[in-house]
Amino acid sequence: MELRIFTEPQQGASYDQLLAVARRAEETGFGAFFRSDHYLKMGSVSGEPGPTDAWTTLAGLARDTTRIRLGTLMTAATFRLPGPLAITVAQVDQMSGGRVELGIGAGWYAEEHTAYGIPFPSLGERFDRLEEQLAVISGLWETPAGGTFDFPGKYYPVSDSPALPKPVQQPRPPILLGGMGPKRTPWLAARYADEFNLPFVSVQDSVAQFQRVKDACAAIDRDPAGMVWSNALVLCCGRDEAEVARRAAAIGREPAELRENGLAGTPAEVVDKLGRYAEIGSRRVYLQVLDLTDLDHLDLVAAEVMPQL
Repeated sequence: MELRIFTEPQQGASYDQLLAVARRAEETGFGAFFRSDHYLKMGSVSGEPGPTDAWTTLAGLARDTTRIRLGTLMTAATFRLPGPLAITVAQVDQMSGGRVELGIGAGWYAEEHTAYGIPFPSLGERFDRLEEQLAVISGLWETPAGGTFDFPGKYYPVSDSPALPKPVQQPRPPILLGGMGPKRTPWLAARYADEFNLPFVSVQDSVAQFQRVKDACAAIDRDPAGMVWSNALVLCCGRDEAEVARRAAAIGREPAELRENGLAGTPAEVVDKLGRYAEIGSRRVYLQVLDLTDLDHLDLVAAEVMPQL
């Protein structure tokens, strides 16, 4: 199982703080550094110094790191037009030497849209737009060099596009989809996703949703073995109970609740729970790190959890 670091900068983080976490993750052997794509804080935190743009951040990290993979969980389809997003991600892929992954979803957080003047259509329309975005982005990237791309979309019609620039990764950077939607989410994942991710759900719920995606793959004769299955879980690991409690308090959570709903406890406890996800086929876990100042947290997991996986 591969462990990746996942951050939530809208809760309050500067680029320098994110860079410090990304570099420590790279130095200690984590597989990737991912960040959320949100423009407004959640909960009672201040959110200061304010939001940072996900793809601006990843462009900086593309130049300020050397090996670690970089991506989003998840870019909202409501935030950007698909053509410019395809250009942005391809450029960051070039800047990183081919280390970028695009996680994308329909968007869900209404308040961040109203806070920054972003249209927030109905759920059905958001999924319609996501479907067209996936068709346009993958189509632009996969168009052979020298060719052109057309798409007769309702929301994003494309005509005679040169489909440039091309990403380093061919035929395209990996696309991640996720979520617990019972119908359209599995359908879109089967058609477009290289990885299917479930954030903050139990082993049992993961089994059920993974199966829905596998069934959707079977319906279009796609081998589900080609899909990467992953989970995201909040991290709260400590060498002893006092350290677990200290880290839980730092993010405003209780150790018992985190043990139930997240990835919490001693390294042995964390390894045991990761094993339960591995048993159902999860190949990657994104460790949601909420205290970005606690780099020793990453060191502990790298030293005492990662070698056992």
